[in-house]
Amino acid sequence: MDKLTAYRDMIQNLLTEYSDRRSDQEVESQCIFDLQRDHYQVVNVGWSNHHRTYGCVIHFDIKDGKIWLQYNGTEIDFAQALLDRGVPKSDIVLGFQAPHRRPLTGYAVS
Repeated sequence: MDKLTAYRDMIQNLLTEYSDRRSDQEVESQCIFDLQRDHYQVVNVGWSNHHRTYGCVIHFDIKDGKIWLQYNGTEIDFAQALLDRGVPKSDIVLGFQAPHRRPLTGYAVS
């Protein structure tokens, strides 16, 4: 299996596992996978305590062979989860960090 296919499968598995654990009767966690453009998200949709819940909680992209963690609104360290699955730091970009701060993270810059 080539690296890109492995990264796609890994991200989809991580997000599906997260989504399956988080969905409940009132708020559903939906996986949104754009396989042609390599965009991957989990979106919460529903109602909780008479208030509408809608929004992206996790967003990954794959760009130029690297995994970009664009947004993480969870308590889970998804960058560490990728490392635990064998992705090198040089292939993980913390896209939510400002470009001038990325060199300080120990992960890829771009």
